[in-house]
Amino acid sequence: MRTLLIRQVLPTLFCLAPLIGAVLVVIAVPSRALSFYLESIRTSYLDWFILALGAFFFLLQMVLAWRALRWNERTFDERPDPLLQGMYQAAEWFPLLGLFGTVAGILQTFAAIGMKESLPQREIIQLYAPALTTTGSGLLMTLLNIIPLWLVMVGRRVILTLAFTPPAAKEP
Repeated sequence: MRTLLIRQVLPTLFCLAPLIGAVLVVIAVPSRALSFYLESIRTSYLDWFILALGAFFFLLQMVLAWRALRWNERTFDERPDPLLQGMYQAAEWFPLLGLFGTVAGILQTFAAIGMKESLPQREIIQLYAPALTTTGSGLLMTLLNIIPLWLVMVGRRVILTLAFTPPAAKEP
């Protein structure tokens, strides 16, 4: 039973935690902000690119994290570690992609304002929305993609602590 817990159950539970955390973050966003975000990203290709790439990286890292948390006979499976390290570093790209979208949204808004003498507030908001949504998308994907490596480091320590509890000393 203990072997099943250490080799299967704990790695699976550790890998489910970030998914539950992501759902909780989305639920915690105020409903108006979430509605605005979801409505605005419908036409933002950069948001879709950030979200798709981030989700792909995250899912791949979770598979690698699950493998890295699996206990073999003598140690953990360390083969996924270099890939996890590289993908952790790649998570730094997402805020940059979000910042690129922010600058593009601001430029788009200023260009439209410069072409017309008067621009309705609603149109300004529509033009400026990508500046906000790409920032949010980049930050969300960064948050998700820095978790797996941390999860492996902490998860391994917890599993080792549980697996190698010294036997109780016998009383003389």
